[in-house]
Amino acid sequence: MTLNRETMDIIWLTMRLGLVSTFLSALIGIPLGLLLESRDFYGKRVILRINRTLMGFPPVVVGLIVYLLFMRRGPFGELSLLFSFPAMVIAQLFIITPIVSGMVCTAAKNVASEIRTFAISMNASRSQTFFLLIKEMKHDIYFTMAASFGRSISEVGAVMIVGGNIQYKTRTMTTAISLMRNKGDYSEAITLGVVLLLLSFCIQTLMDTLKRYENNGENY
Repeated sequence: MTLNRETMDIIWLTMRLGLVSTFLSALIGIPLGLLLESRDFYGKRVILRINRTLMGFPPVVVGLIVYLLFMRRGPFGELSLLFSFPAMVIAQLFIITPIVSGMVCTAAKNVASEIRTFAISMNASRSQTFFLLIKEMKHDIYFTMAASFGRSISEVGAVMIVGGNIQYKTRTMTTAISLMRNKGDYSEAITLGVVLLLLSFCIQTLMDTLKRYENNGENY
């Protein structure tokens, strides 16, 4: 196992991509999930079905769509975002946001009505009710964020298409493992694979620690 400069750059880029993508997906997906749970409107069932479909949308198809949007002759080609970090983030937003909104919507169905009833009895405003929901659903949101981050750092198809796997620029751990395997550089591939597993383990351990800490705090 080796950790040279290129390997460290790959690990750092993967972490940055996962954190940025998960954060932006949370900003969009959490309010959307709560909105889908709380509002009844025409076409809601169709939107929920579309969201569930997007939760399992093939990443390579997402990568192809984003590629066509940002290619030189595409509708957003003038932005010159293809084969860049922002393009990889955009592709991951399409993948992760439906997962966040779907998981939050499902979790909210179990607790949101009681929390809103309590908030109404306390004359809470809409913003206060929203943040109260976030606070009471924190364990579900932690789990959602951990799952989303893990989904992000393990993605290969979409980021390969829109990022191009460019050295020192858009090469992530998963795309690098694929490249190293093709080159027969198994030492580097094993190193990145082990680091990827350790990252996933650390994220899960952190979520479990936070959950135990907060549960202990609630007991006092």
